[in-house]
Amino acid sequence: MTAIIPGPLSLATTQLVLAALAAFAAGMVNAIAGGGSLITFPALVALGLPTVAASVTNTVAMCPGYFGAAIAQRRDLSGQRARMLRVLPVAAAGGALGAVLLVTTGDRAFAVIVPFLLLIASLLLGFGDAIKRWLLAPHRGRTHGVLVVVAVGLAATYGGYFGAAMGVMILAALAIGFDDSLVRINALKQTISLVVNVVAALAFIVLPDSRARIPWPVVLAMMIGALAGGALGGVVASRVSPRLLRIGIVTLGLSISAVYFVRLF
Repeated sequence: MTAIIPGPLSLATTQLVLAALAAFAAGMVNAIAGGGSLITFPALVALGLPTVAASVTNTVAMCPGYFGAAIAQRRDLSGQRARMLRVLPVAAAGGALGAVLLVTTGDRAFAVIVPFLLLIASLLLGFGDAIKRWLLAPHRGRTHGVLVVVAVGLAATYGGYFGAAMGVMILAALAIGFDDSLVRINALKQTISLVVNVVAALAFIVLPDSRARIPWPVVLAMMIGALAGGALGGVVASRVSPRLLRIGIVTLGLSISAVYFVRLF
């Protein structure tokens, strides 16, 4: 697929601009509160991409955002080498598995699954603060080595398959195994999210069935938009209420999920 919707050049240009604007908004939202994929995925579908292609495109295009977030918190990874060696291989495997599952799902089946995925992502984002408070509760983070590996693997598979609100799911998975401050656990979460997203994106690029689904002009436009939005989000983060912004994104996600559910019947 070389364009979102075949048509005149002006139409294709307009679609690229709209995709870039959606990515800009998502990059800014991710920098402040999270949940940017709840903007970009529905926007890509609305612009004409089939659901699987929209998810693939979103994963590839948002890679720079994950890289920036991981770099920003790299200092908090100090002393966590053993943890990374334990969970990053599982995260990579989960991201690859999720990507393969997505490619083999097919648009018709994925269209049925999408409303549930959007609902799950919206609820995860909505209860993100409650999950963080749970992480800070005393004695919550007792070490459970096998469980944390399994939980991270499941969260990574979800991330490779869809990705929206993946960070909240990974954060909860890490709470099962590591008794540490939220700042340090969040830094590890950012690294895991980067690995999952990059591995899934590489799988999409390599796999023949998904490579043809990637509209590269759209990906490039979204990368530029996401980088600009993330930079602006970092500047205005102190002036915007993350809670109010998250409420808005969750409301949007739930509304879009409801629309998709209605389309099923």
